[in-house]
Amino acid sequence: MGRKKVYDETLRLRLLDRAGELLTEGGSDALSLRDLATSAGTSTSAVYSLFGGKPDLLRALYIEGFRRLSRRLRSVDPDPDPVEDLVRLAHAYRSSALADPNYYRAIFGRHHDDQDEELANAGASAFEPLLEAVQRGIREGELVDEDPMAIASALWALVHGLVTLELSDLLRHEADGFDYAARAALRGWRTGTATR
Repeated sequence: MGRKKVYDETLRLRLLDRAGELLTEGGSDALSLRDLATSAGTSTSAVYSLFGGKPDLLRALYIEGFRRLSRRLRSVDPDPDPVEDLVRLAHAYRSSALADPNYYRAIFGRHHDDQDEELANAGASAFEPLLEAVQRGIREGELVDEDPMAIASALWALVHGLVTLELSDLLRHEADGFDYAARAALRGWRTGTATR
């Protein structure tokens, strides 16, 4: 009896990258494990060995997408001004989406299983830097003392909308226009004592 073949992380990521491309090109129904394996230059058994099946492949794709987004947001260097942190986070969100558009479309393109704890944690991890920056802004008196979750959610929705429109070629703007929109939204939550 032959030894079971072990597949490495490089192949796993190559399959996830290609799955994201295929998903973007044709949707979930067009993503077949056989086509994925062929286009990634491997075997269907490698896909099954690494992911189990299509639902697990899609789940891994979502988790990897959230991890990449979270990693990008957590790499933002803190600024003494918490509002500037929020602007930087907005730009990091945009940069992540533009760098990995297929992962971005995958994680936000469909409903996820609310009962999947690992997936929920991956999504929450991507949201935490934004929420933490809003909480810091409220603590330091730079942002109005309102529900930080509501402020963070509204900012996320604004940035997400701008980025989604940009990726869909429905809104053309440079980083300057994106920056202007993020700063304009934040002005609505600044306190009267904020100077910038």
